[in-house]
Amino acid sequence: MKKMIAFTFTVLMMVSFAACGADAGTENENSTNESQTETSQTNGKADAVALLKNIWDSYGADERFSVVGGDYSAENNKMDEPGIFSLEDQDALDASLAFPAAAISDIDEAASLIHMMNGNTFTCGAFHIKDVNNMDAVTTAIKGNIQNRQWICGFPDKFVIAAIDDYIIAMFGDAEVIDNFKEKMTAVYSNAEIVCDEMIE
Repeated sequence: MKKMIAFTFTVLMMVSFAACGADAGTENENSTNESQTETSQTNGKADAVALLKNIWDSYGADERFSVVGGDYSAENNKMDEPGIFSLEDQDALDASLAFPAAAISDIDEAASLIHMMNGNTFTCGAFHIKDVNNMDAVTTAIKGNIQNRQWICGFPDKFVIAAIDDYIIAMFGDAEVIDNFKEKMTAVYSNAEIVCDEMIE
């Protein structure tokens, strides 16, 4: 009888230790995952949408204005946050974000954040460049497309093009709104390089 009790006690102890070990492993794994997520959010970005979202999230409640994100599809269209902009409709990319159709083969991802009432007040696109060696050529193409554009319903004051790692951020709109977004962007991404900052004439 004593042997049976001792054996049962030993089995229970082993099960308890195994369970504790499993919990500790799960906790360590969760801690590692949380740490990796924090690092990803702090030091980089998962995609074009996350890049814009990190900047937009740095705005205070009193600084925000009504925005929409993404293209016009039900799947990608977002209220009050950035969204995916499909590369399938080149004309829409050009019309909405001033991204030139000739450079479409150089990117494999796009996202947008646009003023809800008037795109000429604020429009911003984020584009992932497949080959960083083409960064300058794509930047030049975007700049030329904005400068030579026929604006409808008025025109924006200025445009800014920036590079963050292998992404290009291109924005145009009201000078104050653009300057504020640029300031937020460089605060969130210290490695952001302002490639172009010009008034539209």
